[in-house]
Amino acid sequence: MSREARRVALMTSRFADGLAVGSDLVEAARNAVGQALSRLSGQADLVCFFICGDDPDDVARAGQAAMELAPGAHVIGCSATGVIGDGQGVELTPAVSAWAGTLDGARLTTFALETLAAEDKFVVVGLPERSADDHVAILLADPYTFPTDAFVERSVDVLGELPLIGGLANGLQGRGSVRLFADGRVYTEGAIGVLLSGPVQVSTVVSQGCRPIGPSMVVTASEDNLLLELAGQPALARLEDIVSELDEDDRELVAAGLQIGVAMDEYAERHERGDFLIRGVIGIDPEREAVAIGDIVEIGRTVRFQVRDAATADEDLYDLLDAHREQLGKVDGALLFSCNGRGSAMFGTADHDPVALRDTLGPIGVAGFFAAGEVGPVAGHNHVHGFTASVLVFSSTAGAP
Repeated sequence: MSREARRVALMTSRFADGLAVGSDLVEAARNAVGQALSRLSGQADLVCFFICGDDPDDVARAGQAAMELAPGAHVIGCSATGVIGDGQGVELTPAVSAWAGTLDGARLTTFALETLAAEDKFVVVGLPERSADDHVAILLADPYTFPTDAFVERSVDVLGELPLIGGLANGLQGRGSVRLFADGRVYTEGAIGVLLSGPVQVSTVVSQGCRPIGPSMVVTASEDNLLLELAGQPALARLEDIVSELDEDDRELVAAGLQIGVAMDEYAERHERGDFLIRGVIGIDPEREAVAIGDIVEIGRTVRFQVRDAATADEDLYDLLDAHREQLGKVDGALLFSCNGRGSAMFGTADHDPVALRDTLGPIGVAGFFAAGEVGPVAGHNHVHGFTASVLVFSSTAGAP
């Protein structure tokens, strides 16, 4: 479908997106949000926007302008190093993408989170009160000032089984350049988001884009983030045996960045692609014959080494989206939080992930940004990911997040 045909299809949509590229960020914000609002068939209830710009002050002004355009809607947004909208991605270039949705009676609660020191720990304040009909919370966080990993991993303690979806914001100048926006206010730290409740059909897709190598193995000895033994043998020896049996192409993938998957269902008879929470292998300890990974894995958990490349990531995303569409029926819109290590760095084009959504889900309203880390549930538990595409899907039929 051509881009013009897609615009026509979106004219009567419950969800729509917009994109504007240009150094005048205020004008770009007005254009992008205006496009999204004009393509809706009804009044917007939720507007999300994402801004890539060189000057944090310009980003803040653009965000304020965006929030003023939809006074009757809840509005959230953030700065980023790249944005997604109108079926394409734009990286490291001044641009604004926007997304608007008509949610037909859903209850929306925006929130802003901050951390306070309490004795020997930090406490997150600002969480919305939970209700029985809550479905999902979108979370946009400043990775430099908010403990996103710890908060997300322990979210079940305060939020129960509520799925979290979103990403870590950033700015082209790094620390200090992140800007977050929620219902008329600009934040320079913390996290913001919106809780979706009531009559709204949403579900999540998290594509980690990895392929297993070697067998699944039980962790039989570990210490902090060091795997000492796998299936009763030194972890490094196990890894060396696996690599020795790979072909040359897969050895190159191992050298470029080895991953490890932690099985989410210990009782499954087999553990294949998609059954794991992916974490990076960050080093080895030859003296202890250990493998260091980017997480703490307890003794008794099942793990399997993984590799990632463009072909595997492409196949994984398309397969997950195809299966999701078949399960849900009609899909109306989506928000896309794609790792800034995907796009042109992985696929040679910034358009890969939004095109994949368009190819599989149809001419729906899709917008998002390239994140410094992606938030999404795997096997019912919330996690922060890397090199992942996290998608919030809005449908006309019921789907389980």
